[in-house]
Amino acid sequence: MITEIAPARERESVAPQQPRKVRRAWDEVPRWQIYLPLGIYLVFTLIPFYWILLFAFRPAGSTSLVPWPMTLDHFQKVWTERSFGVYFQNSVYVGVATLILTTVVALAGGYALARFEFKVKRAFMLALLCSQFVPGALLLVPLFQIFAKLQMINSLGSVILAETVFQLPLSMILISGFIRNVPQSLEEAAWVDGCNRFAAFRIVVLPLLRPGLIAVGSFAFVHAWNHFLFALMFLSDQSKQTIPVGLNTLMSADSVDLGALAAGGIVAAIPVVIVFAFIQKWLITGFSAGAVKG
Repeated sequence: MITEIAPARERESVAPQQPRKVRRAWDEVPRWQIYLPLGIYLVFTLIPFYWILLFAFRPAGSTSLVPWPMTLDHFQKVWTERSFGVYFQNSVYVGVATLILTTVVALAGGYALARFEFKVKRAFMLALLCSQFVPGALLLVPLFQIFAKLQMINSLGSVILAETVFQLPLSMILISGFIRNVPQSLEEAAWVDGCNRFAAFRIVVLPLLRPGLIAVGSFAFVHAWNHFLFALMFLSDQSKQTIPVGLNTLMSADSVDLGALAAGGIVAAIPVVIVFAFIQKWLITGFSAGAVKG
């Protein structure tokens, strides 16, 4: 009898204990106290978007709160009569060129900040951070004088250079933070195998920087796409204007074409929405990794 009871007690002693459920503070909060503020915030966020869609697809002169029957007359008007096709092409050119220049220059500068030590490194990093507090309006006068001497006024190149200079400080900081997360031993192993510094960077480090490069490039593209001030000041020819300036031409002192303005706003927002929809995962990873202190 003893031999039968002993194994049973052993089995009871070795039986795995159920993990104790930890009660968290928000488990005791009623669900309606969470969903109600989120629902109110969602309504206030979606109402402006619905209003834009309403004016864009509603026929001119209609006061209905439902865009029916739907019309594309406003889109046709802004694309052909208001030259939004030209504005769209110019904005794509400025955005892509700013993306490429910002990414290439920030990649070189970020690598230097992450891998090399020099006397004025801390001062240079501090200057980069302080430059983010300078509004773009303060740069208009010196940039205009520089571009005038270079005979670049009324050219898309002036806007591209201005946007690149404006984006470089933050981009360099982000990429340098991301490069610090890549172990330097990987590069050293490539050096032992016979690679020089550039080859080791291209083969080993650069593939690991994809999320950071996507984050920096997308941020530069979206900022250049939406920026209004530089294009307004440096471009005078209507055939070289960008979409933000084109939207401004739809508003006059006497009247505002709300349908055309809403349609132009949707045209301007579509590329940004597409970019963020495709790179959302990489964008979050890149910004979080680049923000890690090295």
